[in-house]
Amino acid sequence: MPVINFNYQDLCSLIGEEVPKRTLIERIPMIGSDMHDTDGEEDDMSVEFFPDRPDLYSVEGLARGLRAFLDIEPGMYEYDVEDTDIDVFVDESVESVRPVFRCAAVFDVEIDDTLLKSIMEMQEKLHITIGRKRSKLAIGVHDLDKVTPPFTYKAVGPHDIRFVPLTKDEEWDLAEILEKHEKGVGYRHLLDGFEKYPIITDANGEVLSFPPIINGSLTTVTTSTRNLFIDVTGYDEKAVKGALDIICTSLAERGGSIGTVIMHDGGKEYLSPDFTPSSWKYSASKCASFLGLPLTPEDQVMSLRRMGMDALAEGDDVFVEVPSTRLDIMHEADLFEDVATGYGYENFGKTPKKLSQTTGGLMPITGLSESLRDVMVGMGFMEVTTLTLSNEREEYTISGLPELKPVTVLNPITEDHTCLRSYLTPSLMRIFRRNKHRDLPQRIFEIGDVVVDAKRRKHLCAMVMHSKTSFTEIKSYTEAVLREIGADYTIAASDYPTFILGRGAEIVVGGRTIGFFGEMAPKVITDFEITHPVIMFEMDISVFAETHTGSIM
Repeated sequence: MPVINFNYQDLCSLIGEEVPKRTLIERIPMIGSDMHDTDGEEDDMSVEFFPDRPDLYSVEGLARGLRAFLDIEPGMYEYDVEDTDIDVFVDESVESVRPVFRCAAVFDVEIDDTLLKSIMEMQEKLHITIGRKRSKLAIGVHDLDKVTPPFTYKAVGPHDIRFVPLTKDEEWDLAEILEKHEKGVGYRHLLDGFEKYPIITDANGEVLSFPPIINGSLTTVTTSTRNLFIDVTGYDEKAVKGALDIICTSLAERGGSIGTVIMHDGGKEYLSPDFTPSSWKYSASKCASFLGLPLTPEDQVMSLRRMGMDALAEGDDVFVEVPSTRLDIMHEADLFEDVATGYGYENFGKTPKKLSQTTGGLMPITGLSESLRDVMVGMGFMEVTTLTLSNEREEYTISGLPELKPVTVLNPITEDHTCLRSYLTPSLMRIFRRNKHRDLPQRIFEIGDVVVDAKRRKHLCAMVMHSKTSFTEIKSYTEAVLREIGADYTIAASDYPTFILGRGAEIVVGGRTIGFFGEMAPKVITDFEITHPVIMFEMDISVFAETHTGSIM
């Protein structure tokens, strides 16, 4: 979770009054955090915040939150915004590369070492959390006085533009940056597969940023900087706008004046940033019931104002205005949580909650699975548990099973784990491969999850390996399981390459194939590097779960 480090006196100056350190140590965790390395004698403090509150990822955001939470200045804080004549043009060439782009200007910021460090830490924390390590969004903060508006966001070829990247003193083109610069090497995978790369330039062609990789050295922010230009690029409009609003409001907490820029994007023209709050309405009685607290609508309004929101009660309805920086408010339940936080968790429990007695029970599929485990163990099988991750080669090519559309891993660490499995069979064959030097016979089974058509299903798979396996043996095991379930089934011939020709069968229930069994083909066995005959069955037991009563018949 994100950790912010700050100075006690600096926090108090941002809050606007001296708050006893002991009060801060006691109250900050009540917002949703954990205090770290806080010594009563030292001014340095450290707080670890939950990932759902990116608006608190800086000392400036924390100060704003505490002003409301400590009843110093409850309600939603409104920031003054001035119009500027700065134009920003978004070229259609970025639509297929990194389409979402938002900007802002902040003027008259007194930047010292403390603020410079805070900006850098906040930027990096937003990159890692809501930015998903820059894959979802990337932020650039620039010295506005070093460049000339209007600005253009466009896509160019890898060798079309040269500039001096941050921390370097020589010009490189974009391809060279991806090969040589430490940030280029670390983040070039985000641009894999693109023929053109995004770039932000000014009226003179000077480069501000090569998102999501690196800013230009020209616009480096220092303690001499007074006016800032902020850009956020990405794929998620809500996240991009939210990150921009969080940074702008944090700089405004330091005395900066926020300026809107005029965005020209695909024929649309609008101002950015836009701090218009989102409007919500909910039932106060529903919230009180949800929390188990006798909170009146007026109590809930006060609690929400302590969380930095504006609220108004009209009868049972509570109307709420949520700041644009609160990206965590997505559902009505999130407002209920803020009511609880503003009311104070330390106040819970004073009013006994009326309890109702309920009876728990296993889900049908869980009860069936437990019963089938007893059946399999009773037939002499040993249970194994394998990884849900697999690979297309063993799932389909080697096994000979019908190829399905698998759910693939975007950035697999190893070629053995590139997708979610569609069958249990390859997983159990891998167990035999690792244990082929053990004594025979070997009988194993697994009841586990597979993913078919992007939906999770529960399968049962059993395998036997010894020198005298036969179709009759595996058929008897399969029918024993189906008989214990009480299934109404038929058996049909199978032409899967998985089995020796004429020694494979399908299990049909209600006109639908739900499994298969048979003697595995020599090629499948040798491709899995196994040296003994193998028989197996696999079936989808999810189809039986709804009719299962808790015990095998």
